[in-house]
Order: sequence, then C-alpha cells, then structure tokens
Amino acid sequence: MIELLLVAAIPAMLQAQRGLPDLQQLLLILGTLIGGWMGAAAANTFNMVADYDIDQKMGRTRARPLVRHKVTKQKATVFAWAMLVISVLWLGLLCNSWLAALFIVITNWFYIFVYTKWLKRRTWQNVIWGGAAGCMPVLVGWAVIRDNAQDGQPDMWWQAIVLFMIIFFWTPPHTWALAMKYRDDYAKAEVPMLPVIASPVETTRQILLYTWLTVITSLLLIPAASWIYLVAAILTGVVFIAVATKLHRDVARGEEVKPLRLFILSNNYLALLFIGLSVDAVVNLPTLAEILGWNIAFF
Repeated sequence: MIELLLVAAIPAMLQAQRGLPDLQQLLLILGTLIGGWMGAAAANTFNMVADYDIDQKMGRTRARPLVRHKVTKQKATVFAWAMLVISVLWLGLLCNSWLAALFIVITNWFYIFVYTKWLKRRTWQNVIWGGAAGCMPVLVGWAVIRDNAQDGQPDMWWQAIVLFMIIFFWTPPHTWALAMKYRDDYAKAEVPMLPVIASPVETTRQILLYTWLTVITSLLLIPAASWIYLVAAILTGVVFIAVATKLHRDVARGEEVKPLRLFILSNNYLALLFIGLSVDAVVNLPTLAEILGWNIAFF
C-alpha cells in the first residue's frame, strides 16, 4: 500500500504541469519519489516501533524485523528519525519545496500520533480519519511542481484536494476488505477494526458506501482532464462498484465470500485510475473545461 500511495505522487505531478515533461520536471519527479520514499520509510518504521506490542499478537505481522528481534526498537527509532530528517532536507533543498517537506513532517506526525497511537486502538473509524496520512503523497508532489513553476501560472490546488479525497475515500474499503480476511488477528490484538466490532453485513455496507464515494469523487476531476481520464474513471469505477456490490450481496445472503478479491481489485482500481490520469496529462489533449469555456483556475 505504501508503494502504491507513493507512486500516486507521479500523476499528481504530471497533472500539476500538463504536457510532456522536460528534463527538469523528470528530475523533479525522480527527486520527489526519492524524498517521499525516505519519508514513507520513516513513517513505516515509526509505526513498527509504536505497534511492537500488537504486532507480536498478529499472524500477518510476526515476520516484521522488530518482532523477530532482527532490529532493536532503539536502532529502528534512530533509523526512522534519520530518514525523516534526510527526507525533509532533500525535498526542501534539492527539490526546492519546503511546503512538500512540511507535508512529510505532518504525514509522519499524523500517522504515528493520531492514527497509530490514538485512533487505531480506540475506534472503528481509525482507517477513515487515519487514512489521511496515506493521501499526503499527492500534496507532496503537487507542492514540488507548483513551487518550481513559472510565476503567473495558476496553482489550482483544488485538483490536488480532489486527488487527496479520492485516496481518502478509497482507503476504508481497501483496508476493511483486508481486515475481513484477518478479522481474528485484529480481534486477538484488540484492535477495533470495523469487521471486529460490526457484523459482516454492516462491514460490507460501509465498504460499498465508501466505494461509491471514491468513484463519485474521481469524477470531480473530469473538467480538468480530457476524454482519456473520463473513460478511465468511468470504466474502473463501474468495476470497483460492481465488485463491492457483489461482496455486500453475497454476505447478506450468507454465502461464502473472498474479501481479498476486493482488496486486490481496489489496488488495481487506484493504479489504473492514476495511470489514466498520467497518460491524460502527458498527452495533454484539450480538457473538458477548455472545450466548454469554463474557468477552473479558482483555487
């Protein structure tokens, strides 16, 4: 998941500066990915330190280095801080965007202290609000491009916010589908994931709701893109909703289900949607707003 969300920065950066990227932009994309990777490594390591106690109780996390005593908590913490500091300096100095560096700091703080240490262990809404940390790569990527753009070009941050919200709404069905598979693990660790505290029918109802919200939100970006993204958003959205609907109906009928199918499909959905946006941005055909004469540079 971390890798997929990190790569989400690429379509954001391409959309922030539509057209075939030049060498400078390609170097910015590469630099942002490296800086973002280090920031994600910091967050992931901080998370393993914070979750050390419950990781020992869950089958799917027992292979983690800290649980197997391959790395001490102290050394892992030092590594995490090193990655965070280097990431901030990398984005601020080499990518010329202290705003992107600030987003990395906010991501790590929110992921560890708001999600891992607070929400994750106290409420079933943990992945709803905690998932905001995983949405930050699009803001990081957008910030780098806009901070390096020529003066006078509209920043159009509303597009970055839409991309943020796509991932925000996508995270719950993606995570809950996985949690359905590992319900007993979460129950043993006393983590109140939705499948642990709610019935399977209610869980899949919430999955379907957030799937719809994800697809509807993806359509908000259509005015800023061409027919390429339009087709990608509609086709992938229809499939995503169809699979989520089938899961809910099968659970309601008491049939045996395989929630991992939706989990895998959700990964493919987000990847194909963002590939469609990337291709659309690089090809740079007239956008729907340009064809209709709409002004979308309001924010």
